[in-house]
Amino acid sequence: MLKKRAFLKWAGGKYGLIEPITALLPEGNKLIEPFVGAGSVFLNTNYDKYILNDVNPDLINLFKIVKRRPRRFIDDAARLFTLRNNTADAYYSLREQFNQSSDLYQRALLFLYLNRHGYNGLCRYNLSGQFNVPFGRYSRPYFPQAELEFFAEKAQQAVFTCMSFEQVFRRARKGDVVYCDPPYAPLSTTANFTSYASGGFNLEHQHELARRAAHTAHKRGIPVLISNHDTELTRLLYQDADIQSLQVARFISPKGDSRGKVAEILALYTQPERANVIPLTRRVRSR
Repeated sequence: MLKKRAFLKWAGGKYGLIEPITALLPEGNKLIEPFVGAGSVFLNTNYDKYILNDVNPDLINLFKIVKRRPRRFIDDAARLFTLRNNTADAYYSLREQFNQSSDLYQRALLFLYLNRHGYNGLCRYNLSGQFNVPFGRYSRPYFPQAELEFFAEKAQQAVFTCMSFEQVFRRARKGDVVYCDPPYAPLSTTANFTSYASGGFNLEHQHELARRAAHTAHKRGIPVLISNHDTELTRLLYQDADIQSLQVARFISPKGDSRGKVAEILALYTQPERANVIPLTRRVRSR
């Protein structure tokens, strides 16, 4: 099957890992993604139904609008992709419009524009909730019409939600499959990149995700697959899962010497519980 690209550029997107991910995903009636991101796994799987969640309300709002009125949205969004709007002055003016707007349709249009014209396709907000990615300086940003059309068609099988991953796990039922692509655990203390939505994703969140994945698979019989960096921490957190390690190219850093391959893991929870997940929460609380 020909792989389908997402219509958004996305840090940590899973387009390049579709084959190993889909090889491990079990069969089921519905795929649940608590951290859907740009949706590459959704676009390249064939479940009957989907629950696609993210804590970024702008992302989920965009997905809902593309699902409900794709033709109008595509026509309106295309008008933003002009040479006149591909300048720093235009970009920062439209970014300010986005940050000041409360109109959901306008925010969806501008979110796509900012994603394709901003630096490296990053999605980042400051502490005040303002989108603050700088201008990307691309010669001719790509307008993803075909990708939008495919997403809109497949989205008819999906329900989009904006809630915590804990709430999403509660919606899983026997026969479902859960795939989690959380903000990754840092490779070092200075490498943490979790600010694409306000609130962050800290060590206690990483531990809670592992705990819920183990409980969901071992106690409720619902398989869970998680992607993350391959570190001592994640190996410890996912000790009750079957782990596959792989090397993945990463291109987020602006420094050339930081754009090499990094080790990632896919942790699949399906088997009966072998041991309790170590309760790291007590160890990481502030003293």
